[in-house]
Amino acid sequence: MKKNLILTIILIIFALNLLNAQEAKPKYDIFSFEQQITLPGTTTQIYDAMTGDISGWWDHSFSDKPYKLYIEAVPGGGFYEIFNAGGDGVKHATVILSDRGKMLRFDGPLGLSGRAIQMVTTYEYFEKGSDSTTVKLSVRAAGEITEGLPAMVESVWHHFLFERLKPYIESGEYKK
Repeated sequence: MKKNLILTIILIIFALNLLNAQEAKPKYDIFSFEQQITLPGTTTQIYDAMTGDISGWWDHSFSDKPYKLYIEAVPGGGFYEIFNAGGDGVKHATVILSDRGKMLRFDGPLGLSGRAIQMVTTYEYFEKGSDSTTVKLSVRAAGEITEGLPAMVESVWHHFLFERLKPYIESGEYKK
């Protein structure tokens, strides 16, 4: 009887460990979304404000106070966060298409570095009247997608575009 009880307990422990191991397995999936915002300025002005030094409007980083935060808007260039004068830092993405005032596309995990995820992010710029630009953001992602991640990423992009970039552009801060 003791042998059966011990064997039963061992089997239960094994079964629980197996269930936990299955729950810990990452889920691989895809997601995508688009957002649009219209901003005052020409397509090249807005493109330039969204590339180069982006520390005026980008507020998510690995370091508390990045030494440098910029997008090198040339094919093969990077979306970099430099931590210090010594050059330590992270490359959040690689620029794969750059057409000033028309389109910028980069490929990389952005703030999700360390996860098995890849995102292709595209900014498209369209003239809206004579003095405004509509920016269309497209995000396509594939890889390790946890529950709630797509909504979180979409929410963060809404934050960047509407709560950070828009006031930055409207204030004229980008012209300085």
